[in-house]
Amino acid sequence: MATSRSTVQWATLFRLPEQPALPLQGRLRLAVVQAILDGRLGAGAPLPSSRELATVLGMSRNTVTSAYLQLMDEGFLEARPRSGVFVAKDAKPLSAAQAEPLAGVSGQSGAAPVWKQRVLRSLVDRPTLSKPDRWRDYPYPFVYGTYDPQLFPTEDFRECCARSLARSQLPHWTPDFETDDVPDLIEQIRTRLLPKRGVFALKEEIIVTVGAQHAYYLLADALFDENQRVGLEEPGHPHARNSFALRKPKWVEVAVDDEGLVIDALPAVDYLFVTPSHQSPTTATLSLERRQWLLRKAELQDFVVIEDDYEAENLYEGAPMPALKSLDKTGRVIYVGSVSKSLSPALRLGYIVAPRALIKELRAIRHAMVRHPSAFLQHAYALFLSLGHHESHARRVNQAMQERLALAAQALREHLPDFEFTLPQGGASIWVRAPAWVDASELSLMARSHGVLIEAGAVFFGKPPYPCPFFRLRLSSIAAGQIAAGIRALGLAAAELAQARGEARAPARPAH
Repeated sequence: MATSRSTVQWATLFRLPEQPALPLQGRLRLAVVQAILDGRLGAGAPLPSSRELATVLGMSRNTVTSAYLQLMDEGFLEARPRSGVFVAKDAKPLSAAQAEPLAGVSGQSGAAPVWKQRVLRSLVDRPTLSKPDRWRDYPYPFVYGTYDPQLFPTEDFRECCARSLARSQLPHWTPDFETDDVPDLIEQIRTRLLPKRGVFALKEEIIVTVGAQHAYYLLADALFDENQRVGLEEPGHPHARNSFALRKPKWVEVAVDDEGLVIDALPAVDYLFVTPSHQSPTTATLSLERRQWLLRKAELQDFVVIEDDYEAENLYEGAPMPALKSLDKTGRVIYVGSVSKSLSPALRLGYIVAPRALIKELRAIRHAMVRHPSAFLQHAYALFLSLGHHESHARRVNQAMQERLALAAQALREHLPDFEFTLPQGGASIWVRAPAWVDASELSLMARSHGVLIEAGAVFFGKPPYPCPFFRLRLSSIAAGQIAAGIRALGLAAAELAQARGEARAPARPAH
């Protein structure tokens, strides 16, 4: 992108504040915001490209791109097709919450506490899956995190909630459960959900959590410290990585391929987190041979496996692969599942299956944190399961996702023929590899100006490459009728990026 300011001017304008406790991304964000608030960058003023600014300031382009994306979410910057990044026309002053990091920059006495310096385990600037504040305004949201209004079983779920509110049912969920869970939900998980995955557990071996992410936090709090070697798939699940990061374990990246986790090259670990059903984010399914070899290695090398049975219900063809937990004969597998994800991630109901000694410890930690998940919600969802609504809803979701995957695959072949992907056997997303010259974070920035949201791949890596050509197209938040148009718009964004980089691209195929 052309710019009217010299390299020296950009370096002077965006001089980073002397706040070593802040990560580089936060310091760059403050510098840009201060320039806007001071009037040195007026509405509509162009900013340098992420590549140019990264060179000027001596930082990675991913850091600059992430700062730009955050400032766009907050309304300070905007992207314009074929032009670049500019100060937004209605760039708003900082709210009190946003202005807080600026407190104490001047070093004057009497300044408010600088909370960034006081917080000991900050996750604010760690890479994670996130969406713009106004993400619903984008016509093509290929991102995770919302219910599907076309599929949500409104009448069935309303019936279960109404039944739970009946006077006769109040004694079943209104008392304080302390460290316990609603017995009806534990029984439904134990007798209805787990046997489908080949897992048979006692009620004392199950604890309900506030979603799968709460399960990661509980396990990290109980099991990890700075001395534990924790293996994570690379690329892998960013939410698990961030929850585990609070305990500051020693990270060990483990490669994945078309069959999931690579077992033969497995380094020494104390714990290993895996998503074997549909690997997050590549969607690969861990083969039976590798599952058996992984469990044997766990015995030989004395480590514990944490299995997130991610999207196991979303299977479109073939026989379901048995859960690792179902093959475990020595109690080395901790199983994490979700009961509400296919309905809506906002319901936040998950569970852990583990030996009763560990479950007892987890209940004590959970009690100190949140006591227990909503007993009303547990009771209502137990009814939802017992009446067969969960199974019928899962079937409808699978049919809809299968249709959306087919539409997305067709549109990718037509509008992005030089982009590679493998159509998954299940799940609700496609992992895409762009040509080597593409950085998906830059593509995602360009795509927003076309109304498209994608999940850039760098967030899934502990050590992301640059350029990182991978991205994920999530299909749970976009209507089937919008998919083809959304990928066509993504193709236009890719063409603009290629033009800006001087790269040749394979032409889009003519529409049939």
